[in-house]
Amino acid sequence: MQMKKIFGIGSMLLLMGAGMAQAQANQQLIDQLNAASKRFKNVQASVQFDQYTKVVNDHDISSGTMYVERQSGSESMGASYTDAGSPNSAKVLNYGGGVLQMYSPSSKQVDIFKAGANQGKYESFLTLGFGGSGDDLKNTWTINDQGAETIDGVKTEKLDLVGKDQSVRNMFSHVTVWIDLARGVSLKQIFYQPSGDSRTAVYTNIRWNAPIDKKPYAIDPKAHKIAH
Repeated sequence: MQMKKIFGIGSMLLLMGAGMAQAQANQQLIDQLNAASKRFKNVQASVQFDQYTKVVNDHDISSGTMYVERQSGSESMGASYTDAGSPNSAKVLNYGGGVLQMYSPSSKQVDIFKAGANQGKYESFLTLGFGGSGDDLKNTWTINDQGAETIDGVKTEKLDLVGKDQSVRNMFSHVTVWIDLARGVSLKQIFYQPSGDSRTAVYTNIRWNAPIDKKPYAIDPKAHKIAH
């Protein structure tokens, strides 16, 4: 009986030790992202999107460029992309000041969405893997660190994230990101929806803290505006 107690205590100590080691590793991750966030000014990249629809087993591929920028504590972004094999499907996205604009150059129409009370939630997705701090990540997501992986010659940390807010989990059951911890930049993201659909983004030709040419993300001021 005494021997069983000793083994029981030993197992408990091993579990405690493993838990403490995991907590320490998670804190190191948070600290690295906090440090990268302080250095982050902007990022630009080429991007390829794969929108998977489970019910029809279909992959909708599009590609283009994007940027995320931080100025005076606020985040803004731009993206320009085209569906594969469809040159007239070009779209431009702009986000800043709590307003998302979706512009279709072919129709000269821009759809405008105001984040309102959801601004914080919008920007938590915007900064996910693009300059967001480790503390913000920890506060918004339950983090499962799945270890190091190398993508396109860059060492990344693979993190599986579950939103702490139920409304986030209603949109995405979980999100997997591959982050370059030194720069606080994602090289890959997969957003999984409860329906089984998913959206994968792969980022290449990454330029960190460099001057941004915003001409590709311009919206024609004469475009027909539709507020939603």
